[in-house]
Amino acid sequence: MRFRIAVFVTLAWTMHAQTPAPAPSQAKGAAAPKQTKAPAAAARQTPATLAQLMKGILYPSSNIIFAAQGDNPAEVPPAKDPATATNPLASSYGQWEAVENSGLAIAEAANLLMVPGRKCSNGRAVPVTNADWPKLVQRLRDAGMAAYNAAQSKNQDKILDAADVMTTACANCHDKYREKPTLADRCK
Repeated sequence: MRFRIAVFVTLAWTMHAQTPAPAPSQAKGAAAPKQTKAPAAAARQTPATLAQLMKGILYPSSNIIFAAQGDNPAEVPPAKDPATATNPLASSYGQWEAVENSGLAIAEAANLLMVPGRKCSNGRAVPVTNADWPKLVQRLRDAGMAAYNAAQSKNQDKILDAADVMTTACANCHDKYREKPTLADRCK
């Protein structure tokens, strides 16, 4: 414990020592420095398509929640090397913590679904300006938080309920924007 405190104090002191000192205040009567305009905020970047967000964040995270319906996360043994485990439930941040993190990842990823400029895999803009899109995204965010809260309780019955909320939220959006006869019609 003392070692941890010593490391913390050393790091805090190092960071403090590297902080530049404030500029001395101006003398009375000295001309005020020119005000420069702050750099414009960088435009939000959207390198991932909607499908890539789904495949990279939402799909894997929802699978962890769905897995917790049948397998008690507390009983998932750690991987041989938890730091490199490909199964999040068996990783260093596994078991119920993995389910909690997955719920939060879904809730946070919902914010990414509202960023203007993102494209669907067919090149169409994600319909962030459609009246129903923010409502559908909010339901996904709520589903992520329901999963997070259920995971905190470590109760599989609550996970079943949260997974149902998630299934409904996903289906509502997929039915409207994804399940189309052709790829070209997605996101319409």
